Amino acid sequence: MFDQYRQLGQTGNPGSLLPTLIAQTHLLRELSAHAGSSTREDLLKLGSRYAEYVGWLAQEAGDERAALWWTQRAVDLAAAGGDHDLAAYGLVRRALVTLYRGDAEHTVELARRAQTSKVPLRIRGLAAQREAQGHALAGDYDACMRSLDVARALFAHHATASDAPVIGSMNLSDSVAMITGWCLHDLGRPKEAAEALDAQLAQVSSRALRTQVRYGARRALAYAVAGEVDHACDLTGRLLDGAMTVSSATIAADLRSLARALARHPLNRSVRALTPELNAALQIVNP
Repeated sequence: MFDQYRQLGQTGNPGSLLPTLIAQTHLLRELSAHAGSSTREDLLKLGSRYAEYVGWLAQEAGDERAALWWTQRAVDLAAAGGDHDLAAYGLVRRALVTLYRGDAEHTVELARRAQTSKVPLRIRGLAAQREAQGHALAGDYDACMRSLDVARALFAHHATASDAPVIGSMNLSDSVAMITGWCLHDLGRPKEAAEALDAQLAQVSSRALRTQVRYGARRALAYAVAGEVDHACDLTGRLLDGAMTVSSATIAADLRSLARALARHPLNRSVRALTPELNAALQIVNP
């Protein structure tokens, strides 16, 4: 059921899923109180994953306070179930909140705290990626590339036969390559960013709508900043229906940046045709 809910989260409004997911989290916690020790731990661990997912969807819905509260709730449930590794991933999630606030310093700090040697390789890899995004936001190319190299090495050595839910995105075939494209835009290399995102988006499943729109918006922004305005408008036009369907505050952040970038070309025919649709979509995506 949890895997199915994660798939639904790729194609729907986060607000429509939150009540059900919150109810599932509470149910698992209550069931754990009446279970034997082994089953109790499993229920609490699964409950922690539900809570972490609720936190992510709350951020997608634009509620940072709820996102942070549920992330901490996930850490507490995991610890009660004997899983202390999720605390590190909680730091990675908190760093995503600070990243969207434009706070590079705290993004790097939180991501570094999640990279202790006792943390599983996958979580350390995700933390290194987040650190890279923080460095990119600060304009530090060398530090960003070093963190991406660390992430790549950690993922290369990570292997698991566990049937536990995957931590982090399930929809990126090469997350380091995708995040590299993301970072290159913030580092002032929009053309390189657009090309990297082109290559990775071609490998994202059509069923992963939220992932396609999130990175697709960043790709369109990169092309707009690189001066390929007509192409940026074409890409954006294809994204708008999906953006309105998934209704994401984080995607809206890039769409607003894209609207500002396109507004610098008021005489461009493609910009003039797209602007009313883009503005209308923004009102629906994150009013």
